[in-house]
Amino acid sequence: MRALLVSTILSSCLLAQTPAAKAPASQSGSKSGAARPASAVSLLNPASLHAKAPETFKARFITTKGDFVIEVHRDWAPLGADRFYNLVRQGFFTDLAFFRAIPNFMAQFGISGNPKIAAAWQHANIKDDPVKGSNKRGTITFATAGPNTRSTQFFINFKDNTFLDNQGFAPFGEVVEGMDVVDKIYTGYGDAPQGPDQGRLAEEGKPYLDKNFPKLDSIKSAKIVPAAPAAAPADKK
Repeated sequence: MRALLVSTILSSCLLAQTPAAKAPASQSGSKSGAARPASAVSLLNPASLHAKAPETFKARFITTKGDFVIEVHRDWAPLGADRFYNLVRQGFFTDLAFFRAIPNFMAQFGISGNPKIAAAWQHANIKDDPVKGSNKRGTITFATAGPNTRSTQFFINFKDNTFLDNQGFAPFGEVVEGMDVVDKIYTGYGDAPQGPDQGRLAEEGKPYLDKNFPKLDSIKSAKIVPAAPAAAPADKK
């Protein structure tokens, strides 16, 4: 499993910690294009998930602690927003654990509990977006293993982590409802080696977490929140 990390100014706080083989050439990001057969669109085929996200959209996450809503702004980080949009629409976040949560720092998620899906996305990387926003409390950002290595791992900032801004971590959205739910995510296991090993999670899947880390919170499902219907025109008098 490819190492995804954040090196802090005051200490080294890894956002993912497992070694991996050399990745193939990264993808250039999601692009809209000709429609493909429905059968070709699959979580086992990352290249099939290439829809362009709306300029602004919301995603509701239903978790073991309650619900929260993330609002995504494509102009903050378009490639990241597109990747997130496709993952939500295709159900990637169903039954997905917050496998690494550190008090007063962040909650990380994004390794599938299905080893086949985890393997398919391990090196399905997109290029970096320029950092336009700041890693403030409630923002969501990709975890990385260095330049152009964003794939499916994300973290939500528990507090203002602005020191990440000059390290290439580009927020693409923020929690606009339910930050109190995010604050309740279980943080008792912390980092490896006490906490989950990301390589084992990718290889063994959800049973590894259920057996060894039963207190972890998880995402039950996530979906794009439909836009409110347009108001009917007022009757002329």
